[in-house]
Amino acid sequence: MNPEQAFKALLRNNSHEKRDSLEQTISEDANLSYHYAEEVIEGRFELGEEAISQSAIWSYHYAHDVIKGRWELGEAAISKDAFLAFEYADDVIDGRFELGEAAICQFADRSCLYATHIIQGRWEPGEAAISKNAEHSLGYARDVIKRRFKLGEAAISSLSTSCYGFFISMTMGGLDTPLIALVQ
Repeated sequence: MNPEQAFKALLRNNSHEKRDSLEQTISEDANLSYHYAEEVIEGRFELGEEAISQSAIWSYHYAHDVIKGRWELGEAAISKDAFLAFEYADDVIDGRFELGEAAICQFADRSCLYATHIIQGRWEPGEAAISKNAEHSLGYARDVIKRRFKLGEAAISSLSTSCYGFFISMTMGGLDTPLIALVQ
């Protein structure tokens, strides 16, 4: 019997006479181990945790939906995925997820969100990625650091004159370079 068949058998009859061997089979598959925990036993499925911990997506969902809190066994997998690392920090542990920061800082959107919602201030590791994106540089300057973001000004200057003017009016301080020189 394969893991999917074992899962379906226990989904139909959780008191199956071969439950132990069926659970052993399910435990080989991360996806089915998560769904077994969530849908059938409605709690932790320790036998399947090793398989779950190898998958970023199922580790995140297991921590969020089943454990409802930090799950260290799955953090190595989660930390490799910038999207899930941010979601884990924001929705599961409600704070910094240092193991995931190396992945998060590679993407402008995740870095900006992480700085805004988790760090709640300047986050230098993400600034290189943020600086390559005009909209995120603008948001980071206006909403997070609340002043000029010099590293992102080259990207911001690619915005239309009206957008760039809005940026200048929303940030503290002036520009060293006249506005017209930056938007040409």
